[in-house]
Amino acid sequence: MQRILLAPDELPPVAEYNAEGGSQFLLVCDHAGRRIPRALHSLGLAEADLARHIAWDIGIEGVGRRLSELLDAHLIMQIYSRLVIDCNRPPGSPTSIATLSEGTAIAGNQNVSAQDAEARRREIFDPYHQAIERHLDARKDRQTFLISLHSFTPVYGGVARPWQAGVLYNRNSTLAHALRDLLAAPGDLTVGDNEPYSVDDDTDYTIPVHGEKRGLEHVAIEIRQDLIADEAGQKYWAERLAETLPKAADAFPSPAKRGEGR
Repeated sequence: MQRILLAPDELPPVAEYNAEGGSQFLLVCDHAGRRIPRALHSLGLAEADLARHIAWDIGIEGVGRRLSELLDAHLIMQIYSRLVIDCNRPPGSPTSIATLSEGTAIAGNQNVSAQDAEARRREIFDPYHQAIERHLDARKDRQTFLISLHSFTPVYGGVARPWQAGVLYNRNSTLAHALRDLLAAPGDLTVGDNEPYSVDDDTDYTIPVHGEKRGLEHVAIEIRQDLIADEAGQKYWAERLAETLPKAADAFPSPAKRGEGR
C-alpha cells in the first residue's frame, strides 16, 4: 500500500506567484518555507530549531515575491522544510533527507524507511520540480533565464562569512559573473564567487537539471539571511536585484536579435 504523507487539508508543496508574468526570468525558491507535514510530528524538533536556517532559507520568500512583482516574473516556491526532503539535492543522496544539520540531530530523519523516503519524494520533491518543468516546457520558445534564490547564515562552524551575497554556478559562469560584477561595482558589497557554496551535480539539483540540461542561462543567488530577515531588507535586495539582473541579461542577445527563427 502506498504511504500517504500529506493530509487532504494540508497545503500543497508548491506555491506559484505571478504565474502570468511576462518576464524573461523564471524565479525559483527551493527552500522558501518551513512547514512540516503533521504526520512527521515536527521531526522531533523544537520550534526554535524549526525557525533556524537548518529548516529553511530565512527571508528569501519575501525577496522572491517582491522581485517577482518588480520584474513581472513567475515565481515558483517550495513551502515545506528542507528537513523533510531537500528540493535542491538529488533524491537518495546523503543530504537529501538530513539526519544531522549544523550540529543538530534530526530525530524524525533517523532510520527513514525506503517507503517513507519515497513518500517524501513523491508528495513534496516531485510536484515542485514538475511545476518548474511544466513552466519551462510552456515557454521553450522564449528566452529564459533561470534564477534560483537562496539565503545563507552569517556564521557557519564558528567562522564569520565576509560576503553579503554570492553567485553560484557549475559549468557555466557567464550570467553569474555578469551579475557578480554589477552587484560589486558600487563598492559597498563583498560578493562571493561560488561562495559560500558552489554548485555541482552531486550536491545540487535545480541548476544542473533545470538550467544546465536545458541549456538555459542561469545563476543561483545567495543573500546573507540577516540582511533579509525583515521587510526593509527584503525590499532593498529585491530592488537591487531588479536593477542588476536585467543588466546582466543584456549580455545575452535574444533569439530575435540573433536572427533565429527567420
